[in-house]
Amino acid sequence: LNRFFVLQCFGRMPREVFFMIHVSQPMTTVPEHFSTPLQELVYRTLTRLSIPFQRVENDPAVTMEDCQAIDDRLQMQTVKTLFLCNRQQTAFYLFVTPGDKPFRTKDFSSALGISRVSFASPEQLERLMGTVVGSATVFSALLASAREVRVVFDRALADSEWYGCTDGTTTGYMKLRTRDVIDRLLPYTAHTLEWVEV
Repeated sequence: LNRFFVLQCFGRMPREVFFMIHVSQPMTTVPEHFSTPLQELVYRTLTRLSIPFQRVENDPAVTMEDCQAIDDRLQMQTVKTLFLCNRQQTAFYLFVTPGDKPFRTKDFSSALGISRVSFASPEQLERLMGTVVGSATVFSALLASAREVRVVFDRALADSEWYGCTDGTTTGYMKLRTRDVIDRLLPYTAHTLEWVEV
């Protein structure tokens, strides 16, 4: 098991909490078996586009704290990927921001000039994006069901060398070059990438 400490702050008093999560050694090969259709599509697309990657297999990781051991193993920082919608649940947004950056719906909505957003439901996440809670990923943009979802990146990611994200599951994470995501993957999906400063 991979043991690590996470510092949690309660008010002004820090508290160290012990966590354990298993993370494999990095691999550059496609998984032998796929657990979801999206996961299979992810690796098929990376192979087709000749986009290099490293990946790990791990115990289910849902929170950003869970991702610390994964980040350590892959020597990168996992991004925070949020699936949002308007109050009427007629407009949807996939927002990607640095993993350690606080998210405020007011700032996001103001930056895009839209009405206040909230988190979409787990049912909408699965129906439109092909993932469950904790596995939201930019790769969902490959799905026909996500055609109308707006893909929005935080400008803070523009100069990041590495992009860490799930492969569409909570038990598979990967490391890619950020420029490959921006310049090769997203154009392939036909989505227009939008940038915001929040």
